[in-house]
Amino acid sequence: MENDKELLNRPHDEFAERAVLGSMITSPTALDDAMRHLDVEDFYKPEHQIIYEEIVKLAADNQPVSSTILATRLQQQNKLGNLGGVDYLLKLVEAAPTSSNVSYFTDIVKQRATQRHIINVGMKITQMGYSSDVDIDSIITAALDEAFTIGEDDTHNDYRLAYDVAADMLKHIDDVQHGNVEKGVPTGFREIDDVTNGLQPGQMIVVAARPAMGKSTLGMDFARSAALHNNMTTIIFSLEMSGDELMQRVFSAETNIPLTAFRNPDAITPERWDTLNAQWEKLKNAPLYIDDSPNMKMADIRFKCKQLKKAHDLKLVVIDYLQLMSSGKSVENRQQEVSTFSRSIKMLAKELQVPVVVLSQLNRGVEMRADKVPQISDLRESGSIEQDADVIMLIHRPDAYDKEDRPGEADIILGKHRNGPTGTYTLAFLGQTSQFKDMPKDYAANMI
Repeated sequence: MENDKELLNRPHDEFAERAVLGSMITSPTALDDAMRHLDVEDFYKPEHQIIYEEIVKLAADNQPVSSTILATRLQQQNKLGNLGGVDYLLKLVEAAPTSSNVSYFTDIVKQRATQRHIINVGMKITQMGYSSDVDIDSIITAALDEAFTIGEDDTHNDYRLAYDVAADMLKHIDDVQHGNVEKGVPTGFREIDDVTNGLQPGQMIVVAARPAMGKSTLGMDFARSAALHNNMTTIIFSLEMSGDELMQRVFSAETNIPLTAFRNPDAITPERWDTLNAQWEKLKNAPLYIDDSPNMKMADIRFKCKQLKKAHDLKLVVIDYLQLMSSGKSVENRQQEVSTFSRSIKMLAKELQVPVVVLSQLNRGVEMRADKVPQISDLRESGSIEQDADVIMLIHRPDAYDKEDRPGEADIILGKHRNGPTGTYTLAFLGQTSQFKDMPKDYAANMI
């Protein structure tokens, strides 16, 4: 239990609080600015909280704010005497700075409030550490969530008037018509980018296929396009391949040196060494991050993505792949566990406003059909993946089943597209250099 002395020692600046309140009483501009940036809890003194709350109520009622009106309202509620009477309100007015200095004192009040918040969060996390709850993962997740609330200022934008939302929607339509829409994260594939306008912020994009069909390759292609060719901060969480294996694929695709050469040192000639070193130099400033940590949990992914979003403006997340994720717990219902991961990934995309590409396996139902063409219903272990995903891409390579059937071609089946059309788009699959590529422009793409 905290004692009174400890409470009094919490960070605060009484002079700054008085200056802000005085400005709110005397200046409509200061009033609006303070209301945008401060909450009642940002004031340390209970008296100041009461005064701030009453000023906000007057403003909400479209009433003028003055020391006289404020005193009358507080007197009617029998609060004025406990606050120091009219004299104290007049002192607040006297403490009001010039209009140009109001934001300075507003910032001080907010900073001190954030410091107190840090202390509160630290104490809460400490209490969690002493908890007898054996579910350590839940404690860690809760602690990370508490830590990330520090500095968040979203209390003023949780809801919007339908009229304003509709205005944004109509503007978006107008922008689309005039070609003024900012594209999402480019996939690097002409027709897919045309139909999706790039991978959009807040979307969960599922890339699904049977093993060895190229889902990791396509995920890596998206990452290369974003980070290496468009300078967009990207992170790949690889639960299947090591960092070395991932970088071999990146270097092979970027240099056209066959992937097999990386596994046979004798095949790396002096000329190829020059090419590889030049590619390594290009990576120096590329915002591509790799995480191949074993036993990765959703809480780890969420924490690391939030760090990158704050520090480097994260633009794309790739997770390879969904069915390898684990909660670290013994579960009876694996399908329910995967469903939980799927929902968490969608919420992560929405919270950080970045596209999250998650790779997923398909079940053997594909191979039971004569044409071997995958369907959304083949998604393995979870029907909720289809529900959560905004976009689902299924990879079909006919030559994987019959070498003479369209060799080197791959169909990317856009089976779900929440905000646009579906269809099938043909790419070239270059397995030797671990990449997909657009077909030549004069190629008659098979559109379905």
